[in-house]
Amino acid sequence: MPEQTQAMKTPAEIIRGEIQARGPMPFARFMELALYAPGCGYYEAKKENVGRRGDFYTSVSVGNLFGELLAFQFAEWLEEMRSAERRTRIIEAGAHDGKLAADILSWLQLNRPKIFEQLEYIVLEPSARRQEWQRETLNHFAPRVRWLSRFSDPTIQRFHGIIFSNELLDAFPVRRFGWDAKNKNWFEWGVAAGDEKFAWAKIPHSALRIPNSGLPSSIFHLPSSLLDVLPDNFTIETSPAAENWWHEAAGVLENGKLLTMDYGFAADEMFSPVRPRGTLRAYFRHHASDDILANAGEQDLTAHVNFPVIRKTGEDAGLITEYFCPQSKFLTEILAHAAKSNSFGGWDSSDTRQFQTLTHPDHLGRAFRVLIQSR
Repeated sequence: MPEQTQAMKTPAEIIRGEIQARGPMPFARFMELALYAPGCGYYEAKKENVGRRGDFYTSVSVGNLFGELLAFQFAEWLEEMRSAERRTRIIEAGAHDGKLAADILSWLQLNRPKIFEQLEYIVLEPSARRQEWQRETLNHFAPRVRWLSRFSDPTIQRFHGIIFSNELLDAFPVRRFGWDAKNKNWFEWGVAAGDEKFAWAKIPHSALRIPNSGLPSSIFHLPSSLLDVLPDNFTIETSPAAENWWHEAAGVLENGKLLTMDYGFAADEMFSPVRPRGTLRAYFRHHASDDILANAGEQDLTAHVNFPVIRKTGEDAGLITEYFCPQSKFLTEILAHAAKSNSFGGWDSSDTRQFQTLTHPDHLGRAFRVLIQSR
C-alpha cells in the first residue's frame, strides 16, 4: 500500500516531502527527481515530449536522415573493426522511444545487409517504462535488439564495437555553484520549499574551498584578476553523473569507438560574461525559460555539456580523442563520403530540408558538438 501511495505522488510532492524532512536539497537532487522520479518524472511519464507535439526538438525529430547518416558512418567503422572471432555490436544509451535506433537499423538492413545480419544492437536503458516504449518501436527488429540496464552487466565487459549517445549527457543532473563576491568563496545552490513555490537557497559548504568537492579542478587555479571581476552569484554547473557515465563507458570499451552528440561548450567558455547564471534552462512547449524550479516534472531541464571535462575523463581512462567538432561538420563529412559510394542515391527535397535543419547555424548546426574517442 505505501508503494501505491508513493507512485501516485507528483515529482513536486516528492521533492517537497524530502525538503520538509531533511531541509534544502542540492539542486542535483531536485533535477533528478523532477526528470526521473519512478513513474512520474518528466522523462518517465511523458513519451511525447520531443518534436512538434512536445517541448523541444532533437536531431532525431527532424526526420530519418540523422539516423541514416549515423548508420552509414557506423557501418564504415564496423567494417574496419569486424573480425571472424567477434560479433558486430552497437550500444545506444539514452534511446528514449527508440526512434533513432529504428532509423539506424532500417538503413543498415536495406543498405548493409551483411552487417545487419551479424549485428547485435544493445539499448542501455535503466528505466523499465522507457524500455516498454523502445520495445514497441523496435518490435520489427526484435531478433537484433536486446536491453541492458547498466554498464556493469557482465555480457558487455571487454566490449568491442560502438558505444554512442545522442543528447544524453545534457540531461544528467547537475550541481550548481555560485560565487560569493564579498567573501571570495564558492557556495552550492540548493532548493528550499516555500508556502507555494520552490525557491533557491544558498548552501554554505566549507568543503568547496578544497579539491574533490564537486567543483572542476580548474576552479582552484583561476587567476585573481578573473575572480575579482566575477559578479556576485555568478553561477556554473558541473555534472559528476555525466562524468561517471563516460568513465563507465570508457571502462568497458576494449576496442572501438565511444561518441556523443550534444550541445555544450569547449575550453575557456565556462566563464562567459553572457552566461552569469549558467547554462541551465527549462523547456516547455518549445519555449525556453529561466524559471527552473517551476512545474517540477512538467518541463524539461537541461544544461550544456562541459566537453573539456568529458574529454579528459575519457583520456584519463586510456581513450584517444579522435574528433571534436560541430555536429554540422561531422554530418557534412559523412554525407560527402557517402556521396562517393552513392549510398544516398534516393536523395530528395525532404532530405535536403532535413540536412539544412541539422547543419544550419540558425537551427541545430551551431551549438551541437560531436566528441569521438577510441581504444
